Amino acid sequence: MMSRLEEFEALTDTEDFFDFFDLEYDERLVYVKRFHIMKKYGEMISKGKEHKLESDEKLLDFYKFALISVYKNFENGYSPSAADVWSMFDKPSACGSCSTSSSCNDVEEVTNGTHACTSQPSLSFN
Repeated sequence: MMSRLEEFEALTDTEDFFDFFDLEYDERLVYVKRFHIMKKYGEMISKGKEHKLESDEKLLDFYKFALISVYKNFENGYSPSAADVWSMFDKPSACGSCSTSSSCNDVEEVTNGTHACTSQPSLSFN
């Protein structure tokens, strides 16, 4: 049986993260802003991993709070600046499993020109 943290780490779709934490969300907002929401959420998750919290439960509480915080920013009208958007194109990620291009260290071709980062966990922030 998988732990709750392992269940979290197996999530891939934006909506799955909201459902995992039993959070309500506007489907239209998530559909339109999913990339930006998950990019910011991925950054928050990376920060959470840097801090050694005393339990998986505390880490999951942090992840839930981070998702609420990021979502509320977008719900309240946050829009990434043009500089933020263009910087994503300046350093494109070669894979779909990394939240930022700088986290791709071990990229390999997996099939027909599709690349994946082999050093990252199974989280996807697409």
